[in-house]
Amino acid sequence: MINKIWLILISIGIGYSFFNSNINMGDIILDSSTAAYDLIISIGPLIVLWSGIMNIASKSGLLGKFSKLLKPFLRKIMPSVKGEKALEYISSNIAANMLGLGSVATPAGLKAMKELNEENKTPGVASDGMITFLILNTSGVTIVPMTVIALRMAYHSLDPSAIIIPSIIATCFSTICGLTLDYIIRRKNAK
Repeated sequence: MINKIWLILISIGIGYSFFNSNINMGDIILDSSTAAYDLIISIGPLIVLWSGIMNIASKSGLLGKFSKLLKPFLRKIMPSVKGEKALEYISSNIAANMLGLGSVATPAGLKAMKELNEENKTPGVASDGMITFLILNTSGVTIVPMTVIALRMAYHSLDPSAIIIPSIIATCFSTICGLTLDYIIRRKNAK
């Protein structure tokens, strides 16, 4: 379905460019390709570095310790989750998201969802644990938004780290709102 939507949007853009004589598609495609390449080259090493650090943290048992710290909190907000492996993957995902490394958090998030799906009593329907994890993953607290800082550095921002405080405030607020709404809906559905 998403492929069809992208095809429609691209077709509309190309069609519009034919009718608008001010747009030169060749220049736009070449400029966009160059900008994308430069961005990948500047952000790629950061993602590789943090992916390696998260892998080392996982193999050294640091994520397991972080998981133990988070377990009381996770057990409180996700009482239906029983698997230790699922909690470890969820903790890993939360740790990566706290560092603003969404691309590093993705593999742990996918593994966490797989573990949660194995615990699920009704396959094909999202469990309470899956929904709560999705809220945590989507709105999770970001302490150091590394990817955004790297983007700001790539585009020569005068103060790339100025985003840290607003990021902490916004993500704390979104997480509190998301978890509160999840709790209210879960209680309403339980009745």
